[in-house]
Amino acid sequence: MKQLMLGNKAAARGLYEAGVSFVSSYPGTPSTEITEEAVKYDEIYCEWAPNEKVAMEAAFGACLAGARSFCGMKHVGLNVAADPLYTMSYTGVNAGMVIGVADDAGMHSSQNEQDSRHHAIASKVPMLEPSDAAEAREFAIAAYDISEEYDTPVILKMCTRVSHCQSVVEPGDRTEHSKTYEKNIAKNVMTPANAIRRHPFVEERTRKLVEFAESCPFNRVEWGDKKIGIICDSTSYHYVKEVFGEGASVLKIGLVNPLPEKLIKDFAAGVEKLYVVEELDPIIENHCRVLGLDPCGKAALPLLGEFSQNVVREAFGKEVPEGLSIDEDIPVRPPAMCAGCPHRGLFYSLVKNKCTVLGDIGCYTLAAGAPLNAIETTLCMGASVSSVHGFNKVGGEDSEKHTVGVLGDSTFMHSGMTGLANIAYNQSNSTVVILDNSITGMTGHQQNPTTGYNIKGDPAGKVDLEALIRAMGINRVAVVDPYDLEETDKAIKEELAAEEPSVIISRRPCALLKYVKHEKPLYVNPDKCMKCKACMKIGCPALSFKETAVVDPTQCVGCGVCSQLCKFDAFEETGKGAE
Repeated sequence: MKQLMLGNKAAARGLYEAGVSFVSSYPGTPSTEITEEAVKYDEIYCEWAPNEKVAMEAAFGACLAGARSFCGMKHVGLNVAADPLYTMSYTGVNAGMVIGVADDAGMHSSQNEQDSRHHAIASKVPMLEPSDAAEAREFAIAAYDISEEYDTPVILKMCTRVSHCQSVVEPGDRTEHSKTYEKNIAKNVMTPANAIRRHPFVEERTRKLVEFAESCPFNRVEWGDKKIGIICDSTSYHYVKEVFGEGASVLKIGLVNPLPEKLIKDFAAGVEKLYVVEELDPIIENHCRVLGLDPCGKAALPLLGEFSQNVVREAFGKEVPEGLSIDEDIPVRPPAMCAGCPHRGLFYSLVKNKCTVLGDIGCYTLAAGAPLNAIETTLCMGASVSSVHGFNKVGGEDSEKHTVGVLGDSTFMHSGMTGLANIAYNQSNSTVVILDNSITGMTGHQQNPTTGYNIKGDPAGKVDLEALIRAMGINRVAVVDPYDLEETDKAIKEELAAEEPSVIISRRPCALLKYVKHEKPLYVNPDKCMKCKACMKIGCPALSFKETAVVDPTQCVGCGVCSQLCKFDAFEETGKGAE
């Protein structure tokens, strides 16, 4: 029976039907739901790994053992996993292995715009790129057949729009697959002597895949008006079809690496003018130029952001329909940390102590915004810890007394541990703050090795952060409740004043976790409020200022951070004077 599915859900359905038995991923928007949907199938073992490199290596081990496997991540996660990816291209696979990567054109939830097709080209690994949910399912299944036939991992490239938009999917049945592991040192042990013999295999495999690309069903020509010929991929295909209909001939590319040669040349020969419509980098366009063609692409279309029907219309000089507009100026509403967010008190204390804060990837990155303006750098997962070491090594004593690195518990397990080992080993007098909110918050409350629960919510091994940090050579470990501003301020002062490396664990569960019980909302007694606006400095969305400070009882969780800033005791529990 046909169903309406998100692209990520459809991809997970494809994994199920393809007989996948093992999934290891690290959550990353917009890829997260592939794994969250896959775990709903009892036939598939699923897990959250500490990072993408571990996930890919675990998936490789599973496919080596004979089970079809999958690992999922977002585009920057593929950077983390690039090390095993490039060598797996040489070793090949046993059972099929697919790597799901989701690009984020438009940077809806990412620190950069990155085109993962470059990784496929550089690693010489085939990449399939669906344009909707139905193809996400279809391509996921086909990817395993390609993986096993050509002895290669295969990348399934999603994007925000395909991952998070819905289209009609017709599910099929599951087909079980398994293989027997056989010892093969020459194939699987990539010492230089073995690797040099595998490189010719990779090049021959690429040649065979190019032949496959010429006639595979994922690359197809749809003839229309031959005055215009458009080569496109992913969501660009749908934009082109909506704008032109039968008014242009289209070559839809689904196997984006390796790209076909003869198919493209023949298509170009059949049209008067050749165009390429692709988001982000001119991968297909440059390929056409290598083939001796002269398409129009990025000269008219942007290198930045997501495309849309109107972007395509404008690029081709077509009339852009007038959209609806609102005459009123709508106030800007930037994202902010939630009411009751445990990170708010910690960042307020850092700002109060005039700290230079080197930040990291997580929902706490929102502390870079007004009014806190606390975080001064954000680079990549774990970079805060490594960066504060380098910053302090050259900054000297003044830097050491005012600079901290801040990251979350999941990020610390992902990439922060090695940076902390570097601090302990090379002895920079650095202070690291771990924001332990008992969950992976930014991507939607996934478990991680510090929570004590696995992907299904069942009890699992739990990393003891304090014991781990001390085992790494850090002697000073302070644990604070960020709702207690006095305790938090004291710990920051003490650890920054110390003459050795130290870690502060700011521990309080995320306010949005279902099991967290909140206090009654607070109320501002207007007779006591002196309109000093000290409480507004923390930027809590439950607080506003009209004639006096006002608490929104529908948002307030009674954390009490605001009341600790008020010198006039204007904040009271609901019911003690509230109307």
